Amino acid sequence: MINSDGIALLPLIILGVSVVVVMLQIAFYRHHGTTLLLTLLGLIGALSTIPMAWHITPIAVTPLLMIDRYALFYAALIIVAAFFIAVLAYGYLEERPGRREEFYILLLLATLGSAVMVASSDFASFFLGLELLSVSLFALVAYPMSETLSLEASIKYLVLAGVSSSFLLLGMALVYAQLGTIQFHKIGLILASNHFATDYFWPIGLVMIVTGVGFKLALVPFHMWTPDVYEGAPAPVTAYVATVSKGAMLALLLRYFILTGAHHDYLIFLVLSTIAIASMLVGNILALLQNNMKRILAYSSIAHFGYVLVAFLAAGALGIEAVTFYLIAYFVAMLAAFGVITQLSIHEGAKDRALIEDYRGLFWRKPAFAGIFAIALFSLAGMPPTVGFIAEFYVILAGIDAQLWPLIFVLVVGNAIGLYYYLRIIIVMFESPTTENVVRDATPFWAGNLVLISLTVLMVSWGVYPDMLMQIVKTAATGLSH
Repeated sequence: MINSDGIALLPLIILGVSVVVVMLQIAFYRHHGTTLLLTLLGLIGALSTIPMAWHITPIAVTPLLMIDRYALFYAALIIVAAFFIAVLAYGYLEERPGRREEFYILLLLATLGSAVMVASSDFASFFLGLELLSVSLFALVAYPMSETLSLEASIKYLVLAGVSSSFLLLGMALVYAQLGTIQFHKIGLILASNHFATDYFWPIGLVMIVTGVGFKLALVPFHMWTPDVYEGAPAPVTAYVATVSKGAMLALLLRYFILTGAHHDYLIFLVLSTIAIASMLVGNILALLQNNMKRILAYSSIAHFGYVLVAFLAAGALGIEAVTFYLIAYFVAMLAAFGVITQLSIHEGAKDRALIEDYRGLFWRKPAFAGIFAIALFSLAGMPPTVGFIAEFYVILAGIDAQLWPLIFVLVVGNAIGLYYYLRIIIVMFESPTTENVVRDATPFWAGNLVLISLTVLMVSWGVYPDMLMQIVKTAATGLSH
């Protein structure tokens, strides 16, 4: 029993040990390159133990954590994304003043919190993982502290994250007051055997939990913080917030809804459907009005999580598969897009190159970066032959299977609107340059270029031949649906 628990927890243990090792290294020998190396070794070590745990799953490690293939799959996705972001951040931080090494401690802590969340089977572990992630992000958004815009974004994120946590805690308290437990599977068993027609603690508590989660996922109408935080945070941190932070929360929410059967509640279904429709429309429409690349991608991410909610509401094995596959496609494309912004922002004393005007004529100056960015945007737009097309098809298929026709209609309309602003960026990159652009002077970090090449290969290869990825996704989804 002890050995099995230890093996199952190895990815989390190694992430926690890596935090301590990096902290000690900084205390005794402050060196940016060494810190990056230890961080990457820690992430690789955690990732390498996942196949070991995969063969002994599912296993409940105390009532707090369920280590199954679903949790391990998402943990692997989070760790790989953190690895890419750490590499991209090195060149970015190297050209900026201030202490750089503490960035990697915060990154590892946020990754540990995210990994705890995807394995949580109890409100207590969920909240501990969420706060570990959130507190780390407060500091990461303001990193380095010499940027006024970053500090402002961090304060906004701190205040709104605190409000959302309050909603979550009160919702959890109401659920506990009604059902007497905070364990997901026990909540499901109680709800399956009882009906609380005259009691309001459970539905009100669930609505408050959805409200708190809505803030974390930046769904409409809880999205107000998103464009400001995306714009103010350093480009690598923005990539982390857009992918790992949101992906971990959605994975946790999916586990909670499947185990408790909350998606069968008509009120919750209606609320989530309204949120999905609003997110798809508002996110895409507001993105049309932006001239800042990071703000465009911020509103785009709002719309994308509206798309994901369509598959989320479809539920069932196909719905779980569609959510998981879509998140993978979204991770790869968003990391590539923000990776290009990061690489082109590596210039001493320069701010992030986030204005659309900064990318005018990029193809004629740096064709490789323009090509990678274009492929990432095509994937986000759901265009073949990228993985985004397969992911969007998956979501629509899940929606059709569940007969969610209004949601599918809005998804198609929202995607058509989104195509306009993605093409707008691509057209600007391929226009003839008219003036000198500071992007030309950027000195991208070579390892960051390898990350971008890897992400581009994944976007295209999974779009052309998605079978292997689909099989892995089905295995992970089957573990949760059972």
